[in-house]
Amino acid sequence: MARSREAVDTIKGYYYQFDYFIFQLISLVNETDTVTIEGIEDVDIFEEKEIVAVQCKYYAKTEYNHSIIAKPIRLMLKDYVNRTPEKRKIRYKLYGKYQSGQDKYPGTLTVEFAKKNLFTYTENKVAHALHEELNLADKDIEEFLNKVDVDINAEDYQEQQNKVICGLERIFQCDRFEAEYYYYNNALRLVKEKSVQQKMCDRIVSKREFLDKIDNKKMLFDKWYLQFKGIRDYCADIRKRYFSQKNVSPYERFFLIECDTVVDDTQIVSLIAKISKNWSKLSRREVKPFCPYVYLKGIAQERLVGLKKKLQREDIRLWDGYDFLGAEFMVDSIIRRANYENNIKVKIINHIENLKDILEKATGTKVIYQFYLKEPFYESDRNLCYGIQISKTEDINMMI
Repeated sequence: MARSREAVDTIKGYYYQFDYFIFQLISLVNETDTVTIEGIEDVDIFEEKEIVAVQCKYYAKTEYNHSIIAKPIRLMLKDYVNRTPEKRKIRYKLYGKYQSGQDKYPGTLTVEFAKKNLFTYTENKVAHALHEELNLADKDIEEFLNKVDVDINAEDYQEQQNKVICGLERIFQCDRFEAEYYYYNNALRLVKEKSVQQKMCDRIVSKREFLDKIDNKKMLFDKWYLQFKGIRDYCADIRKRYFSQKNVSPYERFFLIECDTVVDDTQIVSLIAKISKNWSKLSRREVKPFCPYVYLKGIAQERLVGLKKKLQREDIRLWDGYDFLGAEFMVDSIIRRANYENNIKVKIINHIENLKDILEKATGTKVIYQFYLKEPFYESDRNLCYGIQISKTEDINMMI
């Protein structure tokens, strides 16, 4: 467990850096200005007149000590010294979140403080004084320190993330759900993709390019994102967004479900029963009775037959478009109206290829909920189609 928490803390540090990167990008005034991830420092901001190279660190469980900021600032000093005078139009920034100990920091970097606490160190039992090794006079050190900003009171992880999502809400003029699960989600994936590129030129992105690339309403999570968000919180957000109606309208609802390799038949039957219970209305008084359609992706035909038998034994009557042994699929058969008399509680779609014909011939409002593990497996441009990513099939129980 300790190693697991350690791993999560490490990944959280990366995401903190990604969030900082995203916020710097969306805060740029000019759409042609750029930000680089893993460039001179963790995040480099290129504006018209200068570069700001930022070390962004998340040490929320660590007490601040001078030694924590010493190495990053020594690296900044080395970079600065190696620059020609015309390339010194640069500022350095150390942006860090620490649990406590901020009162130890003097507030201003003086030459004496830097020489004693930042540039003097021991490595492999050998004492070093970096300013002496680089032959720097106090004037040189002061010139460098004037280009260094230190912020050891950085925002908390959640606070910074919220600021990013609110920024995306404003830019795309959308609600919180769309900002987080579409645009922010896409932004994280893009930044992670950029961060692992070998060439620095491939780790640079302009504000305009960035906004264009994340402007896509499709859920494709990085595998770590849901772990940080928390599966229960994510499922609660999905339920609130799509499945919280108190008065269920008489729509034709299609639940397209990708089944993972571990979900068993009992769990699938239980899930279908829950979908049927929550999204059917078959009472005698119902003017327009209805029940849902269900398609199971990743289930072999032989297993599907067994699932239908189990549903039958659970008194969950179904139609699947086949009226007798040896019959061909008939669209008219499956789209018949379920009602109190026939007590059909669910309609099973055996093959995804049949869905197009069903959608064309079924009347009324049609809504498709597609639950997928990694990539959407169905697209529709003529009907309401909501793509919902899941980490495992059982997640759906917490959503509906």
